Amino acid sequence: MKVEARLFFLVATFFWLTAIGYGIWTSITQQHIEVVGVAALILSGGLVGIPGGFFWFVSRRIDPRPEDRSDAEIAESAGDFGFFSPSSYWPVTLAAAASVIGLGLAFVQVWLVLVGVLFLFFAIGGLLFEYYIGGRRTLS
Repeated sequence: MKVEARLFFLVATFFWLTAIGYGIWTSITQQHIEVVGVAALILSGGLVGIPGGFFWFVSRRIDPRPEDRSDAEIAESAGDFGFFSPSSYWPVTLAAAASVIGLGLAFVQVWLVLVGVLFLFFAIGGLLFEYYIGGRRTLS
């Protein structure tokens, strides 16, 4: 987790330094600071810093993974990495719902945004409960 935290903090620092450079550059070339670009870069750095902070926080609470240790062997990281659905239509459904919401926002159609939000809730529910079989049923 420390590697991921460093990576995200490095990108966040890049955004913040770029915001400073962009502010200086626009103040020299345009005689005023272009506020929207500077704000976007600062906020982008903050958004990238959030997962970096999370990874740093988690890395202090768990044992070091093989990726975090310099003396680790390749064989230490062998094994299962989790369960991944082999074929699921729910990610496509989520993308379609987001597209409907985006179209509703682009054309300023409130009814289309509401339909897209309902469609999005349906897709999120489908994705979350894709492998749910019930609380008391047994796997057979």
